[in-house]
Amino acid sequence: MIELTGVRKDYASDVRIGPVTVQIPQGGITALVGPNGAGKSTILTMIGRLLDIDHGSIQVAGHDVVNTPSKAIARILSILRQENHFVTRLTVRQLVGFGRFPYSRGRLTAEDEHYISEAIDFLNLTELENRYLDQLSGGQRQRAYVAMVLAQNTDYVLLDEPLNNLDMQHAVQMMSQLRNAADELGRTVVIVLHDINFAAHYSDRILAMKDGTIAEYGTPEEIMRDEVLTRVFNTAVQVIQGPKGPLAVYY
Repeated sequence: MIELTGVRKDYASDVRIGPVTVQIPQGGITALVGPNGAGKSTILTMIGRLLDIDHGSIQVAGHDVVNTPSKAIARILSILRQENHFVTRLTVRQLVGFGRFPYSRGRLTAEDEHYISEAIDFLNLTELENRYLDQLSGGQRQRAYVAMVLAQNTDYVLLDEPLNNLDMQHAVQMMSQLRNAADELGRTVVIVLHDINFAAHYSDRILAMKDGTIAEYGTPEEIMRDEVLTRVFNTAVQVIQGPKGPLAVYY
């Protein structure tokens, strides 16, 4: 379980994220949604210990993320940020290998190679594993970064807008693969998404943020309502019943 208690980030006297108090249970996919500037990425990066918190506490699987040693945290949770830039020229396999650093410290073992290959296969990158990142499309590179995170083999996986640079086909494939990671590999996936319909279709829980705090938190059925989405996104939304579940239509 991920537990945030009174978590706050202060940027200025009048700019604040939080306080946020919430429990995200183990298992499945939890989607963080909301308008730009709502605090979704801030909350995710604080959980992943890439951003200091100014008040409150965060625990992941019973471990305080502030006080637990980095090496131990890296074996519990992995995180992919929006911006990913490697200066050196790497192949896909070399990039994915970085996900094993908490275990190998740079000296890959046969077990590490197994997890690297597993992640590459899982993201359908086998034919590209020896290609350099600068030879790939933006969507292919994004899949390689997600494979790197999965290769870390942590119970908790945090992803900040992993659908960036993906067209519709590959966005659907990515969400299907993350759904499989939750169902088949037992990962707990927390993901920041801009598309509420992707969140509704693939996630088990939706945490909607607005103005730095939690506006709504519940199942897709509880969140996918006209009045809820209109209030969260500050625009008129109608929820219709599609062939595979509810769909939000903006007008």
